[in-house]
Amino acid sequence: MKPIVKKVLLGFGGVVGAMVVGGAAFVGYAVHAFNASLEKVYDLPVPIMVRSTDPVVLARGQHVAEALAPCANSDCHGTDLGGGKTMDVGPVGKLTAPNISQGGLGATYSDGELLRAIRHGVKKDGTSVRFMPSHEFNWLPEADFVAAISWMRTLPAVQKPNGPLEIGLIGKVLDRFDLLPLVTARRIDHAHIETAPPPSPTAAYGAFLSRACSGCHGETLAGGPIPGAPPEMAVPLNLTPHATGLQGWTLEDFKKTLQTGINKRGKKLDAMMPISAFGKLDELEMQALFAYLASLPPRPFGAR
Repeated sequence: MKPIVKKVLLGFGGVVGAMVVGGAAFVGYAVHAFNASLEKVYDLPVPIMVRSTDPVVLARGQHVAEALAPCANSDCHGTDLGGGKTMDVGPVGKLTAPNISQGGLGATYSDGELLRAIRHGVKKDGTSVRFMPSHEFNWLPEADFVAAISWMRTLPAVQKPNGPLEIGLIGKVLDRFDLLPLVTARRIDHAHIETAPPPSPTAAYGAFLSRACSGCHGETLAGGPIPGAPPEMAVPLNLTPHATGLQGWTLEDFKKTLQTGINKRGKKLDAMMPISAFGKLDELEMQALFAYLASLPPRPFGAR
């Protein structure tokens, strides 16, 4: 989830300006639309899922849960799935990944319901999840999610109450501007979920892995200040092969940066970079992601 947190204040200044110009009517409409989208019920069948106990499948599931669809790490639901840290982002809201272990929400969901929630962003009651970036990783094959759920079910139950998940007025407006995706299900084409090609160390596969980067580094991945973000917020770096970005970088430079959190120039990456997840990508995945970044048109820093 942290990749989503990093764009919490994306476009904040522009939204405030729109609120001044459009006034209360605009804000009222945005809030109404947000609330209505949370109430919408999606008529999606609960898939039949057969849990696996195969050690190979469980190992794959752990990798998916920790690196590819990173729910089981310190930046999301916690390494024990017992819930994440509360992020108080002022008027945007208070955001906490809930306890999804067998001692929390995990016990109330069947395996099939959990699979549907992960792929479609839909809760047990058919309404949308909030603040869960299913649209960034639901390109993975269903077998990977079956593996992840099978592994998650092997973890001990954690008895811990859920932290607050409260969406403020600004958060609701940002969601309607598509600047902060809080209502996940409405952003997914449920009838046509795109899937990636088989894993390979290629740019084609790396393009899917990079979806987790675009929230902070921009659609072009050229980085630069996030529009409207406060000055103390870290500035995402340029990931394109430009002189201000990754020009001259080797695969080994890239791998070392992801694994250590220290870039080629010896600078420690900001804490907002989710090294706890990206650092666990395997050799093939790092090769694929680097191949894709190297294939991008060079763009100057800030050309988001």
